Formats: sequence, structure tokens, C-alpha cells
Amino acid sequence: MKSTLSLKPAEVQKDWTLIDAEGLVLGRLAVIIANRLRGKHKPQFTPHVDCGDNIVVVNAAKVKVTGNKADQAVFYYHTGYAGGIKGRSIRQRLESRHPERVLEKAVERMITRGPLQRAQMKHLHIYGGATHPHEGQQPKPIDIAALNPKNRRG
Repeated sequence: MKSTLSLKPAEVQKDWTLIDAEGLVLGRLAVIIANRLRGKHKPQFTPHVDCGDNIVVVNAAKVKVTGNKADQAVFYYHTGYAGGIKGRSIRQRLESRHPERVLEKAVERMITRGPLQRAQMKHLHIYGGATHPHEGQQPKPIDIAALNPKNRRG
């Protein structure tokens, strides 16, 4: 008789993955990262266990958006003061001091909220430039642009 395998946290094998985000479309990249963080690409996926991989993303400042979203899509935030709602476009956020936060927020909003999301987001490491401090873990590179022609914007 066959039975469904349910992973326990001690049985999880976490790999390290390297993704170069230069020229990739923001939403398509965020979907792939979110699925790998959750572990949905593995045959032993268990929804209530953190079974995803560790992901390192480089060149996050060079991610692209399609259409006019760079200027028209606005992220709103509140300063905490009365009438303190402010908004910044994706272009302004990508040209700011922390461009990697655009990709981080996109991935964060694609993962189910709760304690498991916070644990999974700790395994995502995003860097705006081409260098990262995770060489010791020997991350395996994945070519996202080769998966689908729509993933890359020239």
C-alpha cells in the first residue's frame, strides 16, 4: 500500500541556488524565487514545513519591468504621522539606496503570510551588485532566462 510522504523538519535537505537577475522581468523572477523558497520544485514538498532552498540573488538593481509599470506602479507607505502617506514608483525605488527591496517585497507578497513565511524569507539573500558573501556555500547557478523567452527583457 502506498502512503503520502510527509517531511519532518530534521529530514529537510536545503541546497544553495544562485540567480543572476540582470535583465529579468520582476514578476516572473519573483514567482520562480517564491516557489523555490517554499520548496514546491521538490517531489517531497510538505506545505507546513520549511523545505525550500537557500537562494542568493545578484544584480537585483538591474531587474526590469514591462510596459509603463516603472513609472505608473506606486508603492505606498505610511510615515506614522497624521496624513503621512507617501508613495514611490518602481523606478524611484530601483534608483534609490536599496534597490534590492523591490524584488524582496515582490517575493514576500507571493508567499503565504504567517510564521512559516518569515522563516522562509530568512533563506533569501538579495544583493544589488554582482558580488555576494556566500561563495563558501558553493551555490549552484540557475539560468532563469533560458527557462522561458518571456523571462528576459532586452
